Amino acid sequence: MYDPTRLAALVAVAEAGSITRAAERLGYTTPALSQQLAKLEREAGTALLVRHHRGARLTGAGELLVVRARRVLDELERARHELARLTGLSGGTLRLGTFQTAGIHLLPPALSAFRRAHPDVELTVSDYEPSAGVTAVAAGGVDLALTHAYQPGDPIPLPSSVDIEPILVEELVLVSAPGHVLTSGTARLPLAELAGQPLISMAPDAPARRGVEAMLARAGAMPSVLVPTPGYLLVCALASAGLGVAVVPEMVAHTSVTPVGVRALEGAELRRTISVAYRTDEMSPTADAFRALLRGTFSRAQQS
Repeated sequence: MYDPTRLAALVAVAEAGSITRAAERLGYTTPALSQQLAKLEREAGTALLVRHHRGARLTGAGELLVVRARRVLDELERARHELARLTGLSGGTLRLGTFQTAGIHLLPPALSAFRRAHPDVELTVSDYEPSAGVTAVAAGGVDLALTHAYQPGDPIPLPSSVDIEPILVEELVLVSAPGHVLTSGTARLPLAELAGQPLISMAPDAPARRGVEAMLARAGAMPSVLVPTPGYLLVCALASAGLGVAVVPEMVAHTSVTPVGVRALEGAELRRTISVAYRTDEMSPTADAFRALLRGTFSRAQQS
């Protein structure tokens, strides 16, 4: 049985004429969409696309599968609409809160899938720092909010009406200027190797980062540049310019807009857990459905 998400990806490439344009339309990165298409080709047991410098074209098998896929996806869309009417997911508004990293790199695919399934639901997305997002959920300002916590670190303080569901755990990794000796190796780097290294210190007084910064201090990293507000784009840019090394979430490192060297750290003790915050007393069918979508989307991101 073919995965409907992969069938939709193939149809999008057929309509857009290239994997890159199809990825933009679906809210994926090009490498992520290429992985989905490769999996579909393995399921089909044959090549479905011919890739060339101008884009991609369907093979004979690809053309056949696209015709069938459109029919399957149309039937699924009709089923979604009928189910939406039965479960109260037709119309209304879903209000989301997110912090910047998740909002840019992880939320768009989930939003695209939700919009395809429930086109009548109005979506609003607001930018919140993690703790402020939890507060907004408690106050009824948003229905759901993406938040995060670092390990080591203090747990997220939660109002009595709010709970969180962990959906993604990622390691923290070292970033530096390209070619830096510390990020040139492939084996995990012991934290002791950071002794004496100039460190771009990331919000050391913020509760979320306090435990991480304390561990780096115990390893002997020497604060060189202080970034007191959560701004990973700036941190990666400073590391790229050679002003020091920094420890950031893996997702941040691999999506940096400035070139950086990246290396995993030994022990995997430094982590960030991304969760969705929700009210325990007023969960609507719309918010519940989106939580399920987030769970599936983030789970696939973690596996890849």
